[in-house]
Amino acid sequence: MCDYSLMAVPNRLAQEGEELVTHRFPTGSLGLASAADARRLSSAATLRKKSFWQNVREFFDPPRAEQVCAVCIAPGARLMLYDIPTRLQLELGVGTSAAVTFTQITASANAYRDAIRFPNGREVRLQELREGQRVRVIDLSAAEELDLETLRLERMEHTFRR
Repeated sequence: MCDYSLMAVPNRLAQEGEELVTHRFPTGSLGLASAADARRLSSAATLRKKSFWQNVREFFDPPRAEQVCAVCIAPGARLMLYDIPTRLQLELGVGTSAAVTFTQITASANAYRDAIRFPNGREVRLQELREGQRVRVIDLSAAEELDLETLRLERMEHTFRR
């Protein structure tokens, strides 16, 4: 759903058809956020021009920054991933965009577990994606049908094939 590192960040569930982006949260973790929210906050920050004294005052008394809400996705959800970096394209044998399945690669506490699985069975943790990468939620209905045991068996099967 959401990595352990995003539990301190305001979060909500994804909606079908929603446009998301990978976003670096104040915790330092990369996660998913609404593209509109990320755009709104980045444009608001760049529009403000400040005087020298305003900058000095904010240095000692920083304003409370509005946080971007993390968007949580259940394992099994289908996503469309865009702008795949060349390095990952070559490493994973995929194109610039791909239909992927959201998954969790471990049940361990305090470990990054959110990942995406490509049609060829290769998996990549969200932490390995590039910040600002675009994602569209295609289908959330499959997320309700999957359980952890099924995901473990699938992972073991893909590992065995490699």
